[in-house]
Amino acid sequence: MNRPEITVITGDTPKQRGRHRGRLARAGIARSWALYDRLFATLAAQHGRTIDVPALAERSAEATRAWAPALVEEMEGVAEGAAVPFPVVAALNARTEILAEAGAPRTGECSTVVRTGPPTTGGQCWDWHEELADAWHVQTVTGGARGFAGITEYGILAKIGVNDAGVGVLFNILGHHDDGAGGVPVHLVARQVLGEAGSFEEALALLADAPVSASTVLTVVTADRAASVELSPAGSAVVHPDAEGWLVRTNHFLAPGLTGGELRGRREPETYDRHRVLSRRVRGRTAPAGPGELAALLTAHGGDDGAQVCCHAPDGGELGTRWATLATVALDVAGRRLAVHRGGPCGAGPATWTSVTAPAR
Repeated sequence: MNRPEITVITGDTPKQRGRHRGRLARAGIARSWALYDRLFATLAAQHGRTIDVPALAERSAEATRAWAPALVEEMEGVAEGAAVPFPVVAALNARTEILAEAGAPRTGECSTVVRTGPPTTGGQCWDWHEELADAWHVQTVTGGARGFAGITEYGILAKIGVNDAGVGVLFNILGHHDDGAGGVPVHLVARQVLGEAGSFEEALALLADAPVSASTVLTVVTADRAASVELSPAGSAVVHPDAEGWLVRTNHFLAPGLTGGELRGRREPETYDRHRVLSRRVRGRTAPAGPGELAALLTAHGGDDGAQVCCHAPDGGELGTRWATLATVALDVAGRRLAVHRGGPCGAGPATWTSVTAPAR
């Protein structure tokens, strides 16, 4: 199995970092955009909707400019470096919000387990469209307030990762009936935490302040603490580990104040099945000792367990219907590093992991 590409991004200003990313990832951005452009149109047509992608991207960028203008400067740099129009980069970073406008289903997307410590360990499956299996990479980023490492899609500033202060972020999309475009994109919220937060408290404060228009849960992980912050247009809420120190997240709200707006679980209740299976698996056990144990914990294909945590795309099928686990990520926040396996946890082995450490600023 091919290991993921590692992209090293540097620059003393947001614009410089963006230009560097754009130059390094020019081919990947073009490839990714071609697929997303088709995906936006395909899913909108399936739901009888018409969406103006450049306009939605610009609205999201304006909301971001009001909240964290340096992120827009960085996206402008990406567009310059990749020689693409700015709305292309803005749309890639707002892909979750634009897909919400298109009415996209999210079957099979992402399962996370974290056990608080010290040391706190955990990780996740990242499930997404099989057609985008080559549209992501591992990255290290320096030059801002915090150096960080993680995985992201081409052109998107960040997704899952850990920074040089030992603050980690795991990422699960949620669905709320008010979701749409026009707020700060959730991927840029993750980028702000990784690039700015020097502590658990700072990360939670940044998340509580984020004016999003689509829903997600970002699980913040440090060496001795963890919490999930559920973000939605209706507000945010913090979900703490259970009595044994475990956090299990799939793709539905857990905070009582937000469950009334639940959309994803009502449309696709398999998220509850995955949560049930993983909650049962972790009960009474200690934290996974390394990526191998995490992969074993996340390997479930239905059968007796009744839920598909490790997701495999069917043969054939149209764009938008072929879901697969594109990456498995194990966090070691005490070591400020993460290990990445390309593909689902069932295919992971000692030689399949790529390890990357958050660089110092």
